[in-house]
Amino acid sequence: MTQPIIRLNPSTLPDTSGIGYSQISVVEPGRMAWVSGQVAWRADGTAVPTGLAAQMDVVAGNVRAALADLGAGPADVVMARVYVVDLTPERLDEMMPGFRALFGTAQPSVTGIGVAALAAPELQIELELVVRLPD
Repeated sequence: MTQPIIRLNPSTLPDTSGIGYSQISVVEPGRMAWVSGQVAWRADGTAVPTGLAAQMDVVAGNVRAALADLGAGPADVVMARVYVVDLTPERLDEMMPGFRALFGTAQPSVTGIGVAALAAPELQIELELVVRLPD
């Protein structure tokens, strides 16, 4: 049986648990998966929503689908990297409810990266993952 991922917010670092992520994630060796950046493109080709929060909802759906295909869930995510076009504190506040809804209490380690652009001009957010696969 796969050991749980240990999440740490040591007192020597800012406590980020209140905003939905952990400073450190410790995993035992095992099978790992790297999930390519998921954006607001849908498998059925439906148009990309214009708002950042709406795009985060589509991204979250794509992430859930990728995790399900791996036989994994949000609790198996070790690291998430979030790329946001024109990242500001206000835009971070706009996308965080969808991000927190995706991960719930899992709180993986997270890096937020502000970028000038993504793969297409309509895209505002991209989320890539490192996942430890369950046994």
